[in-house]
Amino acid sequence: MKIKLALAATTCLAVPVFAHAAPVSGPYVSLGGGTSLLMTTSSSLEFPPPASSFEAYKYKNEFSTDYAVVAGVGYGLGNGFRVELDGDFIRNTQQSDSVTASIGSPFIIHYNGKGVGAEEKYGPMLNVLYDIPVAFPITPYVGAGVGYQWVKFNRDLSQIINSAPQSLRTGGTRGSFAYDLIVGGSYPLPMMPQLSLTAEYRFMMLIGDRTYSTNFSNQGISDKFTNDVSHTFTVGLRYVLFAPPVMAPAPSPAPMASPAPAPAKTYLVFFDWNKYDLTPRATQVIADAASDSHITGVTTINVSGYTDTSGTPTYNQGLSERRAKAVADQLVVDGVPASEISIHAFGETHLLVPTGPGVREPQNRRVEIVLN
Repeated sequence: MKIKLALAATTCLAVPVFAHAAPVSGPYVSLGGGTSLLMTTSSSLEFPPPASSFEAYKYKNEFSTDYAVVAGVGYGLGNGFRVELDGDFIRNTQQSDSVTASIGSPFIIHYNGKGVGAEEKYGPMLNVLYDIPVAFPITPYVGAGVGYQWVKFNRDLSQIINSAPQSLRTGGTRGSFAYDLIVGGSYPLPMMPQLSLTAEYRFMMLIGDRTYSTNFSNQGISDKFTNDVSHTFTVGLRYVLFAPPVMAPAPSPAPMASPAPAPAKTYLVFFDWNKYDLTPRATQVIADAASDSHITGVTTINVSGYTDTSGTPTYNQGLSERRAKAVADQLVVDGVPASEISIHAFGETHLLVPTGPGVREPQNRRVEIVLN
């Protein structure tokens, strides 16, 4: 069981890392398939009156790993939160039973047999999920939800009591409320940004007991199950129905009127990927700009931050603002009055070197200092 669990977990984590993902916005559909591990369940026979000579008849039911399918429709709010309605189908084949029966003195029957029974769960789950914003190609997410599951169960134990004239068969479909916890990750396909690969783990627990009809020598005995916990691992696809709108570039700052404008002087400060801290070379360039501003007597210093296209537009907008703020703060340290500094952030627009999306271009990771 531990080996199978490790293999399933490895399957979920084996997703390639290549591109950034924007927050899901609008309606989407998803479909995943994989395996499910059903933990040992407990059940006991309940005898109708008149009282039977059985004082107790209890089972520990072991299941083998089998298959699971999860389909969903959801809506992304564009800020990382998503609401999703899922429908699942999970099947587990019974592997063995541990039976304890007491008739005056207890005795235990053990057997292993493939195919003596199976459990099939299916039903809707309403989940709330959150995509965690990180500067990595894979976007991790977590979630939780509630719903209802129907559980179809069948079991035939006649093979272990074939020396007696009776048989023992349990079957039927019963329902229970359930809750689940979700951990997963998504990776957008570069050739089709609306389509993402997903890998997901779900913990599901049924919170109600289920009682099935049992034929034991035609006595109409019932079989009561008191727990059901499953671990499901799936890989699949998620498709956003409508492409996100293209963000309009930030407006260029309006030129300042001057009776005799002097030629603007520009200084470029470059940054490492996904960084906004200043390198020694950047500090020297800022010091030169501050010194020249004192000599030329400028009235305004425009500090404009930019990024390359390797992140999402929303993330890059914030990163360009942090870069511009870091340069402006250093100008103040170098003696430039804060009132003379105008800060702008343009994200991944106005590229110095034109590139496509998702490209790490050092020349585009910059802040421009313009003396007017």
